[in-house]
Amino acid sequence: MKVILLGTAAGGGCPQWNCACFLCTADLPPRTQDCVAISADGAGWYLLNCSPDIRAQILGTPELRAGPGPREIPLRGVLLTDAELDHTLGLLMLRESGGLPVCAPPAVRSPVFSLVDSYGSWAWSSRADIPGLRVEMLPVSDKRPKYAASDSPGPWVVAYRITDPATGGVLVYAPCLRSWPAGFDEFVADASLVLLDGTFFAPDEMAGVGGPDQLAMGHLPITASLPRVAGRPWAFTHVNNTNPALDPASPEHAAVLAAGASLPPDGTRYTL
Repeated sequence: MKVILLGTAAGGGCPQWNCACFLCTADLPPRTQDCVAISADGAGWYLLNCSPDIRAQILGTPELRAGPGPREIPLRGVLLTDAELDHTLGLLMLRESGGLPVCAPPAVRSPVFSLVDSYGSWAWSSRADIPGLRVEMLPVSDKRPKYAASDSPGPWVVAYRITDPATGGVLVYAPCLRSWPAGFDEFVADASLVLLDGTFFAPDEMAGVGGPDQLAMGHLPITASLPRVAGRPWAFTHVNNTNPALDPASPEHAAVLAAGASLPPDGTRYTL
């Protein structure tokens, strides 16, 4: 299984256009909004979430560029973890494709469907089918996006476990964790790579920029998950522009590395 981290930042990316905080002005390598591409054979690719930056991400990734035919594309489908705008607006950028298969939790379909379906005949499903790979889904949160009027109880957020039976490689993608949910330890057991919610480092991080509480935003801070990560080669993604661990010289960054985890940049590739 081939894995490409197209984007590794939370909503707004880093630097964020309306922010002049230390990290946004520190001339760090830029990060686009969280999105992952996976493939069993290196020819057909599936997106895990579809960020508003997807056009630039595709054009900057040779494996995802169109060709050899004039309208031939290697994208085969999209798997959504939730209905948040930073994970779904990219579908509008892909409207020229004529529609792709989209897997999402049933609760997510209604608000996202009403937003994007008039721009393409999307094939919606609550079960993912990726040739050559086995996909499992675990509900992890009931946090509903602000724009969703539905009273559906959810689940609104899921994590994906993707296994390559040919190699035994296992990827777990969990960019949005409100807590450490029931069953998650079993879900990540023996995983080759876990892409874990790294939005915030500490629970009071947004206070400095007038933001709300991190748990209310649906993200478990790294300080809460790091003890469970210790000794595992996991990677944090969906990193917010306020997260001090973005700075390689910071003690927060050092703490992540000391636990055996990493904060991989955009464009990082894995073979599992």
